[in-house]
Amino acid sequence: MRTTAKALAVIPAVALLALSAACSKSPSGSTSSSAPPPATSASGASSSASSSAAAPVSLSGSLAFNQDKLGQLDTAIKNALKGKDLSKVNIAMVVNVAADYWKAGQVGFQKGCSDLGLSTAKCTYFAPPNGKLTEQNSEMETLRSQGITGYSISAIDPASAKGTIATDMGKGIFVLPIDSPLPDTAAKGLYLGTPNYDAGMAAGTAMKTLLKGTGKVAILVGSLTAANATQRIQGFEDAIKGTNITVAQKVNDNLSASTATSDAETILANNPDVNGLYGVYSYDGPALAQAVQSAGKTSSVSIVSDDSDAQTLQFINSGVIGGTVVQMPYQQGYTGAYILTAEKVLGAAATAALVKPYLSSDGFTLSSGVGLVTKSDISQYQALQTQLGIG
Repeated sequence: MRTTAKALAVIPAVALLALSAACSKSPSGSTSSSAPPPATSASGASSSASSSAAAPVSLSGSLAFNQDKLGQLDTAIKNALKGKDLSKVNIAMVVNVAADYWKAGQVGFQKGCSDLGLSTAKCTYFAPPNGKLTEQNSEMETLRSQGITGYSISAIDPASAKGTIATDMGKGIFVLPIDSPLPDTAAKGLYLGTPNYDAGMAAGTAMKTLLKGTGKVAILVGSLTAANATQRIQGFEDAIKGTNITVAQKVNDNLSASTATSDAETILANNPDVNGLYGVYSYDGPALAQAVQSAGKTSSVSIVSDDSDAQTLQFINSGVIGGTVVQMPYQQGYTGAYILTAEKVLGAAATAALVKPYLSSDGFTLSSGVGLVTKSDISQYQALQTQLGIG
């Protein structure tokens, strides 16, 4: 991947920062920002779990994303907008929870608006402080009253959003699903974000390597019904098919880091043969790492997570988390601003024609890519974050 200053200047939307879901996403302040304590030795682990961890396995990461194609799309849209009146554009990016993960999305959205010459008053970013549906719905009502022309959204409850999305689109408001697709809604035609099945496959492949093909895994996630979660879990399960790894439990922590930690502690206490944990939402990685440390099983329980919260990277650096699957929320924000602007100014058909060459084979996914950060490449990943102004 190109990381030079020249490349970044040509394609300002280039970014590397997790992932999300939402994927998605950690409640702000749910975990400490201090570095995690050193890994402790295992105690009370089953013999099978101990033997699988006896010879530590090193994962190889990947930072190959889809930034080149997205940069080309951004340029195509900007060229199509030259000389056009953007004064009626009023767009928003609405995510599912206040999270470290989404800070990159906010930076990208605001940068996209700035590069298009849009007023900050016409580019609203909103993250529900507690990840509550009532918070998201209330903000949406406010945006509608302010004459919103389009919004990107990571819906907390896709089922409940179905009716309002249909109503909004019927009134000419453009809706762009990000982070998690909305296949059963009027906005099903385009999705900007991580191909979640592929992300799950990457996580499952990493777990298969860490466990050497044998073990029992528990999956913890903020929702068992959101499309990004179900697709990631499906990808994970497909990746471990044909091995001696089984999924012992799938637990919904309801967007709560503390609940995820408590659930993981209970799982480890009641299931000594569980030697792998997969955390699907961004706060899950640090939550599971803390549970494993508390249980004294850092050398016998392998963790694979999603996204790159600051603590997740710290736990990877200390060896508690084996690897984390990352995405590009920055790009969801940046390119999302371009698409929403184009839909208002150029129209839906013209925008769809611009986007079409860059879609995945499914015909509706505009991929922001999938990566895997491990201890061996964490420095490179953090350097790219710094280059993009994402602390």
